Amino acid sequence: MTESKHWTLKSIAQELGVSNATVSNAFNRPDQLSEKRRNEILAACNELGYFGPNKAARSLRRGKFDTVALVLPDSVSYMVSDPVASKFMKGVAEVLEQHKINLLLFSGGAESINGVSDFVDGFICYGRPRNGVLVDQLKQMKKKVVTVDFNIHRSASVSIDNRRGAYDVASIALQSEQDQVAILGLRLLDTHLTCRVYDFDSDAMEVDTSIAHQRLQGYLDAITDKQISLSPDRVWNIPESNSDFAAIAAKEALSCNPRPNVFLCMSDLIAMAVVREALQKGLRVPEDIRVVGFDGIEEAQRMVPALTTVYQHSEQKGRQAAQMFIDDAHDAEILDYELLRGGSC
Repeated sequence: MTESKHWTLKSIAQELGVSNATVSNAFNRPDQLSEKRRNEILAACNELGYFGPNKAARSLRRGKFDTVALVLPDSVSYMVSDPVASKFMKGVAEVLEQHKINLLLFSGGAESINGVSDFVDGFICYGRPRNGVLVDQLKQMKKKVVTVDFNIHRSASVSIDNRRGAYDVASIALQSEQDQVAILGLRLLDTHLTCRVYDFDSDAMEVDTSIAHQRLQGYLDAITDKQISLSPDRVWNIPESNSDFAAIAAKEALSCNPRPNVFLCMSDLIAMAVVREALQKGLRVPEDIRVVGFDGIEEAQRMVPALTTVYQHSEQKGRQAAQMFIDDAHDAEILDYELLRGGSC
């Protein structure tokens, strides 16, 4: 009775001397057995190491897996440490858990979604994946897809107006035609390097699929409306929203001649790195440089001076994306954002 082996519904029923239906009912239809009989069967199965009928096979028969794949823009290890992404994932998980749906985190750097597509009910895609092939696969996917912060024009989407948010926060920082501006962008280029962006074509920017290009266009719109000249060497690409990469760009930008006095940053973490580097150089914020960010993370509001930024409701965005998936929605939802005025400009 205690020999270790691979049990099936049929073999465990034979071992216990009962019908297949009796074992199945013990696990799936408890109302069909007396409580005493059910507990006896479950206890015997547990002792033998059998924990119920194959759920994967059952899901394949039903065509429903109660699992949603959340496609992240970058690696899972990076995204779970990002404060904005973490709040978004929390919002998604809250709604899915209420409906007893599991959440599978999937890297945006993976080669293909085909490895999981047969075992999930669909996809929520949070931002454009680093591997653009995944976007093409999602466009062709027959299962449900909800995109977040970009649109593939075939399914439901939820986002904020990143271009307008960037325009609004830049308009606070830009005060004079003589302002010297630096833009510290996030993933403007498909590279893992922190570097300057010398050549970008506004007409060729992927405004539909790239959050970075949406925000860049918003910054450029504000700069144009303020009649400010942007030097061609004053835009930086930062591959990840973290302090180390941002510090490299911040140090380089602060060493330029003439030194920028306005920093338009595509995340709060990048903006915080600029403030730290400026203070280490003995510069004053906002007297010597003005800095704005994007996201509205709590840490940026606790720093001194507090950061002027765009606050997006990331948890709400996550809840909305999950609910749209459950409701099988096919529309595009644009959520509100808030401008937080701090002392950084």
